[in-house]
Amino acid sequence: MTSTQQLLTAARGAMGALALASGEERSAALRAMAARLRGQCEAILAANRQDLEAAKATVAPVMLDRLRLDEVRVEAMAAGVEDVAALPDPLGRTLSEVTRPNGLVIRQVSVPMGLIAIIYESRPNVTSDAAALAIKSGSACVLRGGKEAFRSNNAIVEALKKGLEDVGLPAGLVALVQDTSRASSTELMRATGLVDLLIPRGGAGLIRACVENAAVPVIQTGTGICHIYVDKAADLAMALDIVDNAKTSRPSVCNAAEVCLVHRDAAPAFLPRLYDRLVTQRAQKGLAPVELRLDKAAAALVPGTPAGPEDFDTEFLDYILAVAVVDSLEAAADHIARHSTGHSEAIVTADQAAAAAFTQRVDSAAVYVNASTRFTDGGEFGLGCEMGISTQKLHARGPMGLCQLTSYKYIILGSGQIR
Repeated sequence: MTSTQQLLTAARGAMGALALASGEERSAALRAMAARLRGQCEAILAANRQDLEAAKATVAPVMLDRLRLDEVRVEAMAAGVEDVAALPDPLGRTLSEVTRPNGLVIRQVSVPMGLIAIIYESRPNVTSDAAALAIKSGSACVLRGGKEAFRSNNAIVEALKKGLEDVGLPAGLVALVQDTSRASSTELMRATGLVDLLIPRGGAGLIRACVENAAVPVIQTGTGICHIYVDKAADLAMALDIVDNAKTSRPSVCNAAEVCLVHRDAAPAFLPRLYDRLVTQRAQKGLAPVELRLDKAAAALVPGTPAGPEDFDTEFLDYILAVAVVDSLEAAADHIARHSTGHSEAIVTADQAAAAAFTQRVDSAAVYVNASTRFTDGGEFGLGCEMGISTQKLHARGPMGLCQLTSYKYIILGSGQIR
């Protein structure tokens, strides 16, 4: 088994060949990688079936959805790689240029990040997304997926490597860590001089471990305690559609809603309709009903589970929604400030002044007016795909596409100036 250190060293050594590749050559590599994903679809699905079978005993059913692949999802992975290939080259862009009084011309130019390490859980599609973004932005990537998806990730990486080789680039530019123990994660966190950027993509525990223990630069991503605030001026039918979509369309992802805040004036009319939509109607259709965890004011209006002290600070990733009644928009914004992870929040309102106040007061990476939080996604933002959702403010914030995976350097043109 190739060690993590060997993979990192090989990936760093392969970067020279990528540095010489033009933007079109990097795009051609992505198209070849997409073709290989399609060509090896059956091998990828066979590996995924093994992962699913092994995970059934230890992974919750709703989380199995994150792990499961089928032909449609593999095709979506390939199409996502092709979408990245079609995007403009993020490298060599002049970000700024100034001519100083002494005649020096100072240009700020975009350059590759270098070697990017990604630690992630469950979702095999992250493997192809991360590799595509890294190669297009001129970087190598070393991937450390979860043990529950190892076979799937390995099959995907083998396809991607063949695509690189098809266009004459080193296969080592994309590598999957073979050791699925915690030791390999720690090794990536401590790989000073090899890893230029570490991106954890997973649950709160993984992200906290990386932020607290890494000796290499880290971008904090992922954890999403996302809120929807139903204002007193909300169109209640619209609010029902938005909350339903944000909670139930795919509850196991980070942009799913976990908390619904309802203005006191709207609560008596809205909450019974919400209960009917998320609980009664779903049960009648044979779908998993949403468990509503209610504060005292909400519990006085609809049945549900009394909210505990941790329910407004939990990323459920399940058919569970914490619900609270608030007295004002300001109270909603204050609640979000106390409990949010800075990912995505939404207001539903017909009042433009309320919408403007909410977007100004709420300090998260994505703030929505009259739309579902489920749109916080690289593809939906026109980025092709994403490396993750950054919930911090330095360097990158929100969906991380190509431009967020580049750095820059200054190129200074002189004519003999001395200081």
